[in-house]
Amino acid sequence: MTKLLFNFLIFPGFLFTAFVGLAASWIDRKVTARIQWRVGPPWYQPLIDLVKLSIKEITIPRSASKELFFLSPMIGLSAVTLVSMLVWLVNIDPASKGFSGDIIVIMYLLTLPAVAVILGASASGNPLASLGASREIKMVMAYELPFIISLIVPVIKSHGLLKLSEIISYQAANGPFVTSLSGIIAFIVMIFCMQAKLGLVPFDASEAETEIIAGTCIEYSGMLLAILKLTKTMLMVALPLFLITLFWQGFNFLTIWKYVILLVIIILIRNTNPRVRIDQAVRFFWGKMTLFAVLALLLAIKGM
Repeated sequence: MTKLLFNFLIFPGFLFTAFVGLAASWIDRKVTARIQWRVGPPWYQPLIDLVKLSIKEITIPRSASKELFFLSPMIGLSAVTLVSMLVWLVNIDPASKGFSGDIIVIMYLLTLPAVAVILGASASGNPLASLGASREIKMVMAYELPFIISLIVPVIKSHGLLKLSEIISYQAANGPFVTSLSGIIAFIVMIFCMQAKLGLVPFDASEAETEIIAGTCIEYSGMLLAILKLTKTMLMVALPLFLITLFWQGFNFLTIWKYVILLVIIILIRNTNPRVRIDQAVRFFWGKMTLFAVLALLLAIKGM
């Protein structure tokens, strides 16, 4: 019990993932600033921003459902911490073998941060937040379909394995799935879905500052807003690691370049594309991405 609590709170759970996520967030902001011919923030700026938010007053809208408004950010943070702990342990701790079906559990947990944002925005009573929640619902419905179909590809290629540690072992013996045709197509689809799950440009319609101010986060302040931002920061670590585990033979500290490549792709997509409308995002995921995901699935069934 003590070891489990340590894994959840310290390493490789909350504190460790938060630290790595803040570093990744700084790299993102620094590169973005350089692209825009700005100097960018110092390395400690993401941490300072969280501390500054944490000491500010929490304001609650008069018309809000207080319990749900408070609880929603905690749900998202707990979910991403669990995902991070499960994925990290399978990759860096040989004694941790995970459990059968942990892929399915992680898939559900990765949906909870978006659900938590929707619940919190709906509970705030703000019409702009409700509009952001509506957009987030549509976005979740859009990207989850190709995400789940692509997730089935490594399961098929590993002959039905539903355990992350076994999928890593299978790739170690037979080669990474990303080197196969079906694997690389599914991997690319998952990258676009990851960008949407992170709520980054071009799929940030639910928080579009120029349209609905801050959308789903408009009524959040203080510690609650810090938790929402930290959740997204930690997702920037957990999601790429999950993709690397599924398609790229896992991750360890000697293969950190795999994570760096995905982080660079996230930053490049964010800085080279304009925000798309919510209807364009839905058509993109239900159209092109779903078709490519189905193609990858069929190729995996054929053994390609």
